[in-house]
Amino acid sequence: MSEDWDRYGSDVLAGDWKKRDRPKGKTVTAVPAERGLVVELARDGYVGAVVDSDATTLTLEDRFGKTRMFPYGPGFLIDGEHVQLVRAAAAAPTGRLRTASGSFAVEDRGAKVALPSRIFVEGRHDAELVEKIWGADLRVEGVVVEYLEGVDNLAELLDEFRPGKGRRVGVLVDHLVPGSKEARIAEAVARGPHRAHTLVVGHPFIDVWQGVKPARIGRETWPVIPRGTEWKHGVCEAFGWPHADQADIARAWQRILGQVRGYGDLEPALLGRVEELIDFVTAPED
Repeated sequence: MSEDWDRYGSDVLAGDWKKRDRPKGKTVTAVPAERGLVVELARDGYVGAVVDSDATTLTLEDRFGKTRMFPYGPGFLIDGEHVQLVRAAAAAPTGRLRTASGSFAVEDRGAKVALPSRIFVEGRHDAELVEKIWGADLRVEGVVVEYLEGVDNLAELLDEFRPGKGRRVGVLVDHLVPGSKEARIAEAVARGPHRAHTLVVGHPFIDVWQGVKPARIGRETWPVIPRGTEWKHGVCEAFGWPHADQADIARAWQRILGQVRGYGDLEPALLGRVEELIDFVTAPED
């Protein structure tokens, strides 16, 4: 992502900058924005290679490693000639298809009727990330993912859900490290009446955002946020992203989630725990 992205400043996506740079009375060649293609921005001479793209935008990286995001269309030069960049066609799949989690896709089979078992995660962002990577696998298995909005009420939820044979519960929590509140809650569940049919696992990250490799958003590391600062707001501030209200935080998460393509974009400490929960809630019982 751009190091100098500004909500109110000279955002490259603001206004019709492409119209200003479109040559008059001349047909502009359409060029697929293939990864590695080097182009120049007609407006200011910025030169970069295509390093990423999605349905509406492409990302260029210059020789210093800085990235900038642009919409498809005119306003670019290749060897001095005006071109318009269009979305590259997806490569035709060969062999057996894989899901985002890396498992082989099950073809000609619809979603299974939901099992009584459940996987619970802490919040909406956790649920959206699990859906993006494991959604296809979970639908085949008939596993529903729900979110808790925190783990403080986990004991009450389990009492209400009443786990049992054929009705297992898997729980994924953030920041499950020794001495944390989450660790104490997990230990209480492991000693409690629902222990035989409940598995609580967690990752060491403060928030599921950190489960995404920082390289996916053009960063070397996630920032260290001072105690007393709300973590997500602190991350957005450190990255120079808007963070005035919850809507800004939601947009920041969508920006991060939008860069996740598959299991290789997530940290192993998160991947392993989700796989463990899926195995637990789908395992046959005697």
